[in-house]
Amino acid sequence: MPSFEEEVRDGLASEPRSLPCRFFYDEIGSKIFEEICELEEYYLTRVERSILRDRADEIASAAPANATLVELGSGSAEKTRLLIEALIRKQITLRFVPIDISRSALIESSEGLLLDHRALEIAAICAEYDSGLRILDKAAGSPRMILWLGSSVGNLHKPQAADFLARVRETMEPDDRFLIGIDLRKERDVLESAYDDSLGVTARFNLNLLARVNRELAGNFDLAGFRFRAHYDEESGAVESSLVSLRDQKVEIGALGLQVPFREGESIHTENSYKYSLEEIDTLAAEGGMASEARWLDDDGRYSVNLLRPAD
Repeated sequence: MPSFEEEVRDGLASEPRSLPCRFFYDEIGSKIFEEICELEEYYLTRVERSILRDRADEIASAAPANATLVELGSGSAEKTRLLIEALIRKQITLRFVPIDISRSALIESSEGLLLDHRALEIAAICAEYDSGLRILDKAAGSPRMILWLGSSVGNLHKPQAADFLARVRETMEPDDRFLIGIDLRKERDVLESAYDDSLGVTARFNLNLLARVNRELAGNFDLAGFRFRAHYDEESGAVESSLVSLRDQKVEIGALGLQVPFREGESIHTENSYKYSLEEIDTLAAEGGMASEARWLDDDGRYSVNLLRPAD
């Protein structure tokens, strides 16, 4: 996996310019994202939590017997608590393997969970998804319930999403299951409000990516010289996020020996958030070597939690 330095060099030298969204989540970015999750406009976290709260026992019943719970991008594991509690009710004890790039988030969430649940054992992995999956066998036995919440799959272009599901599938045994939260297609105004909130928290989240370049790579981005933009493309189903230069300017990144000129109106692409129809979810699962076994929606049909099994 390319490093932050490599991705910044390549992304800012490319046309159009881009920075990968996986670098949003340094310690500061992770805390800002927690703020986003509490915003009224950002329905995803609230609706996904409601599905897990209302259907936790049903989801736990669909998990393999005596399953180890594995979570990709566990973060604060706040929503995961609902499944942890349901699985402990079902099988008395539980091994939980959270995988996250934030060591501080892993420590904080693990300490809190262990304090509240004596029947819980935690083997945390501080790594990106692919690295964590490669060492998963050493930390988690089988059968497993692998969890990927927050519609994080939406950050991947659809061919990349299918490739990632295929890599997850390679780690799975026939009895393992993959539980994935996926946001659904809906009205433009709802989606654009969710990704460009009235308080400007999502804008601050994106601008922190430039601030991270300044902090870690001796950059001199003027954050006031860029504005955040979110646009929903109905054909692709993607909410496209970018930072737009407000003037002609040059940015120097000292650690890379790089000077980047920007024209007024030129943008840095930061993230795509793809939304799916139910049919597109089934297609994604099939392309990743899996099949849909069960699905749970909120009452308004805005969001889905999908249980996938390895395809025959």
